[in-house]
Amino acid sequence: MIRRAAFILIAWLCLIGAGMGQTPAITSPTFPALIGRVVDEAGLLSAAERVSLTASLADLEATTTDQFVVVTLKSLGGRAIEDYGYQLGRHWRVGQKDKDSGVLMIIAPTERKVRIEVGYGLEGTLTDAATKLIIENTILPAFKTGDFAGGIKSGADQIIQLLHGDGRSASAAQRQTAAPAKSNTSMPVWLVIVLAVGGVGLLIYCAVAGGIACRGIMQILLVLALSGRSGASRDRSSSFTGGGGSFGGGGSSGSW
Repeated sequence: MIRRAAFILIAWLCLIGAGMGQTPAITSPTFPALIGRVVDEAGLLSAAERVSLTASLADLEATTTDQFVVVTLKSLGGRAIEDYGYQLGRHWRVGQKDKDSGVLMIIAPTERKVRIEVGYGLEGTLTDAATKLIIENTILPAFKTGDFAGGIKSGADQIIQLLHGDGRSASAAQRQTAAPAKSNTSMPVWLVIVLAVGGVGLLIYCAVAGGIACRGIMQILLVLALSGRSGASRDRSSSFTGGGGSFGGGGSSGSW
């Protein structure tokens, strides 16, 4: 009887030890899709506010090559915003590959957290101290009153001002100066009028007279018109993508 009890106790202790030795599985965070420079998953911004902010972020990249993305999240999924932030930056690959010049402003209203995540290449400009001041003095006061749009815009504006002042705007200007000037290929007004009148006359003649040749001309004009529209649609549907940058955890966080 004693021997059986001892055996059961030893087996029980072995099971407990095996359970304690197991490492809990760590699941990868779920990231939203990078659908543009503003990813408003939490729905904190109006359509007009998203358009205006996107234009400012696009202008920043055009003049400095820095990529800045603003993202609002429904939830951090139980993770610290610092851990989530640098992983999101690496997942999206925001910033130029050779410069790691990416920035994220991450807002998680469910957890009442905000973070400015800074890529490797911008840590000298957007220092931890600078980003902390932006969060504490500009973003959080607005968030505490429920003004998410105002806090996001004001914080983004301050980040953009710092990035414009880091010296890369001068190099961007030099690149624009070195770029070849576009040739003036516009047609004279009189030639445009002649072609327009002639084209209308040809269409009217074809509509009245008919014939195989006229039908062929009409088909060619229709194909050209459709191809022009499809080209414009492709231009409008072009999406923003990360440039291959990386992150190492630089930046600051805050809560309200």
